[in-house]
Amino acid sequence: MSRPPFPKTLREFQTKFASDEACQQYLAACRWPDGFVCPRCGQRRAYELVQLRRWQCAGCRHQVSLTAGTILHNTKIALTVWFWAAYLMTTDKRGLSALLLQRQLALGRYETAWMMLHKFRRAMVNLVREPLQGEVEVDDTWIGGEQAGLRGSRQLKGRKAALVLVAVEKRGRATGRARMAVIPDFKSATLLAFLKQNVAPGATVYTDGLKSFTGLQEAGFEHVPRIQPLRIDLRKGAKSVVPLADRAIGNLQQWLIGTHHGVSRGQLPVYLDEFVFRHNRRKHPMAAFQTLLGLGTARNPTPYDKIRGAADLSAN
Repeated sequence: MSRPPFPKTLREFQTKFASDEACQQYLAACRWPDGFVCPRCGQRRAYELVQLRRWQCAGCRHQVSLTAGTILHNTKIALTVWFWAAYLMTTDKRGLSALLLQRQLALGRYETAWMMLHKFRRAMVNLVREPLQGEVEVDDTWIGGEQAGLRGSRQLKGRKAALVLVAVEKRGRATGRARMAVIPDFKSATLLAFLKQNVAPGATVYTDGLKSFTGLQEAGFEHVPRIQPLRIDLRKGAKSVVPLADRAIGNLQQWLIGTHHGVSRGQLPVYLDEFVFRHNRRKHPMAAFQTLLGLGTARNPTPYDKIRGAADLSAN
């Protein structure tokens, strides 16, 4: 059996998830689409323990938490609030700032909204996702602004600007899936590591003429380097040699400023994950909603003390 259908309208969502009990029923249907099965004894009969958000096996009395393996585990926030936050985050194309989420859900503290959104962002990346395939455009950009008077890799000194690498699938003139990551430098080994992690062997990779991209052919990619026009010529209408990647970069920069009014460098990686998540699932709101809640991923929530200050990101 498939998972339960996802509401198609705001009114349908409001009716379907009007209570914590209704949210628990949805979690149970997602966890056991073919009916409850006790992980200890295999019994198929169980009793709901609504207040505890658990089911208890009728045979061995083993209790199973409905939220175990999701970002909702041990949360003290009502499930209805989490469901609304996930719905708003997946259906609003522009995304949500913590301040807007606080206002829309009438949360008492800004920090609660901020924490919820960051827990979502850390649940967005599927660690076993398929790499990009076919034709792929790759380009780099600076996030946070260039340092005055510095050019090229010398901007990395002091880390005032973050260097981001972007890869986008080509599907004719349309854009396919995307990948983005903060990288420490322009070195060939750094760029090659990103491509090996995110692009399938044998793919055709289009880049500008940056010398650091040499070696892609030996690494198993079909490499098509092209000389990128000067920035001043691009502003006058010259065509980019990686137009889809440049479009994704432009959309990313507008989104960071327009929705979030800028982000800290430490938290930037999860904002890149959010942008890619939205881009890759823009036509699949049900999958996006369930991914945010951690359904089917067995992904434990990130503790607040690690989210604060991006301790979990700096450790990677």
